[in-house]
Amino acid sequence: MLDDPTNLLLCELIKRRSVTPDDAGCQGLIAERLSAIGFICESMPFGEVSNLWARHGDDGPVLCFAGHTDVVPAGPADAWQTDPFAPTIKNGKLYGRGAADMKAGLAAMVVAAERFVARYPDHPGSLAFLLTSDEEGPARDGTLKVMQALKDRGETIDWCVLGEPSSQQTLGDVVRIGRRGSLTGKLLVHGTQGHVAYPQLADNPIRRFAPVLTALLDTTWDAGNSHFPPTSFEVVEIEGGAGAPNVIPGELRVLFNFRYSTQWSHQSLRREVETLFEKFDIAYTLDWHLSGEPFLTEAGQLIDAVQQAVIETTGQAPELSTGGGTSDGRFISPAGAAVVELGPVNASIHKIDEHVDINDPPRLADMYQRIAELLLTK
Repeated sequence: MLDDPTNLLLCELIKRRSVTPDDAGCQGLIAERLSAIGFICESMPFGEVSNLWARHGDDGPVLCFAGHTDVVPAGPADAWQTDPFAPTIKNGKLYGRGAADMKAGLAAMVVAAERFVARYPDHPGSLAFLLTSDEEGPARDGTLKVMQALKDRGETIDWCVLGEPSSQQTLGDVVRIGRRGSLTGKLLVHGTQGHVAYPQLADNPIRRFAPVLTALLDTTWDAGNSHFPPTSFEVVEIEGGAGAPNVIPGELRVLFNFRYSTQWSHQSLRREVETLFEKFDIAYTLDWHLSGEPFLTEAGQLIDAVQQAVIETTGQAPELSTGGGTSDGRFISPAGAAVVELGPVNASIHKIDEHVDINDPPRLADMYQRIAELLLTK
C-alpha cells in the first residue's frame, strides 16, 4: 500500500515541518495538485497564518473538504521510534507527526478530488477546499477569517466534511456531527496580603473562593440531551501564595473551562456563573474567552451520504457522535453549512509515535470520493 497515491502524498506532507502557524509548503503542494485538475486556488493569508480556498465549479450546492495543514510540536525527537518528520512504515503503520491529525485526511481529500473530477469533469455544483495552518494554535487568523471573507463576497458552503481524526477503534466507526462549545474563565480573586498570625488584618482570597468553588463543582449545569452529554465544568489551574508559608496572599488566580451543549449559549452560561458569584462575599475580576459555540448537524443529505459512503467502504454503519474537543467546524457551521467530521483513528494524535494504519488513508479517499458522488452527481 505504500505506493498508493494517497499514502505517497501523505508522506510528502509529513516531511514538511508545518508546526503551527508554519504551513511549510503543504498548501502550495496541495494547490499545485488541485490547480492541475481545474481548481481555482486562492491563497488567503492573515497575519502569520497561511490559508487556502480552492474551488472547482461556479454553481451551488457547494461541498467543501476542510482541514488544517499545521501540526503540534513533535516533542523530544529521541522519544520517537523514528524521526517524526521522516515518514516511516513499520509493522503496517505509517509513522510521523501529523499522520493522523490531520495529514492523512488531507491526502485522502486531494486524491478523492482528483478521481472525482476525472470521472465527473462537468459535475453539478462545486467542490471546494478550505485549509488553514492555524487550527492547532490560537485559531484566530485561519478558518474564522476565511469564513468572514467568503461571507463578505457572497460565497457560501452547503456541506462540509472535515478530515479531523474522528474514528476511535477502526476507520469510519465514528462520525462527528457536532461539537460541544468551549468557554474558558480567567478569574482573579482579590484579597489583602498579611501575616498568617494576624488573619484579622488580612483577607485571604483562597478562603473567600473555597465556598464558590464548592458551589461550582456541585452545580448540575444540565442533563445533556439526545445528542450531547451533560455540560462539564473543570478547574484546570489554581495559583496563589506569596512565596512564604507565613504570608496570606493578596490574590488568587483560577482558570476554568466549560464544555457545554446546545442547551446553553456562551452568554447564558456566563450569566449563570456570574449570578452564582453574586451569592458570595467575594471581590473578583473575571475575563472570558470563547473558543466556540456548540454546533449540531441534523439528519439530512450530508449525514445520509456520509453514512452510505462509510457502509459501502467498511460494511459497518458509523456511530454519530458529538464527543471530543473543538474543531474548526465551529467557524463553518454558523454560516449555515451542514458539517461532519470523518477521518482516521485518533488513538495516537498529539502523542509520541503518531501513526495511521497504512491501509486507512486509501480507504478514506474512497469514502470522500463516494460522498462527493452522492452529493454532486444527482
